[in-house]
Amino acid sequence: MRNRLTFFIFLLTFPIAGFCQTVIPLYDAQIPNSIQTNNIEHWTTYNFLQNVTQPTLTVFSPVENHSGTAVIVIPGGGYGALNIHYEGYDVAKRLNEIGITAFVLKYRLPDDKIMRDKSTGPIEDAQRALLIVKTRAKEWHIDTAKVGVMGFSAGGHLAAFIGTHFNKTSIENINRVSLRPNFMVLVYPVISFTDSLGHLDSRTALIGQNPSAEKVRFYSNELNVTPGTPPTFLIHAEDDGLVSVRNSTAMFLALQKNKVPSGLHIFPTGQHGFPLEPAKSTWFDYCARWLKENKWY
Repeated sequence: MRNRLTFFIFLLTFPIAGFCQTVIPLYDAQIPNSIQTNNIEHWTTYNFLQNVTQPTLTVFSPVENHSGTAVIVIPGGGYGALNIHYEGYDVAKRLNEIGITAFVLKYRLPDDKIMRDKSTGPIEDAQRALLIVKTRAKEWHIDTAKVGVMGFSAGGHLAAFIGTHFNKTSIENINRVSLRPNFMVLVYPVISFTDSLGHLDSRTALIGQNPSAEKVRFYSNELNVTPGTPPTFLIHAEDDGLVSVRNSTAMFLALQKNKVPSGLHIFPTGQHGFPLEPAKSTWFDYCARWLKENKWY
């Protein structure tokens, strides 16, 4: 059954502290690549979301000073959970403050119990989110030439994947809308699935314990950069003990080799996971400056 873009059930709309939020389902019909099951989503003790079965977009629209720019925010969690408050909703509110419309993606996590091919489920949801935002851009006062993605940790891998593989469509796209993000912001991202660089837990979750060399290469984003890859800004901490900073440096070098406009900021300290803690939130200022200097908002 076709997943029409003309009909969506609006689940929830509410204003909070100057931010207008709307939650919409990614699919209005059968979720592709899915095995029918009960809704088994649940929150962990640490406020992570697991077992996502109903993917959605939460729209955060700025009340004023609309820039026409949109960012799809993709939280991380090692492809095993979603840090959706810390790396999603909180970040979206900061984007609203500078006039950017934010879309927080709640995507399906790889799981053989709920999808036929777990390696494509998250990709389908990310591409579907981009398709929705571009197709309904007028509704949110968005310029379709200014739709970017921002990913954290494993969410950075997913964001980078759709940016480096935008010609490989995993979803129905009748009108052939471009699924290339216009820009990418990758924060302490998992970039590579190679043995020497990759975050192996994320790799195992998405493509299994013993993936072929061909599959490892396909999912290693630094090996798939081309001159058509979107302009990219990378942020990482040198002392990150979970996802090596060499993921970001490898991606940056690949972007530079292909003459893709790009920037990289490495903090000497910060470890892994520093979105908006007061002492470490300067990353957002660097991000906003890069976006501004490159006229993305």
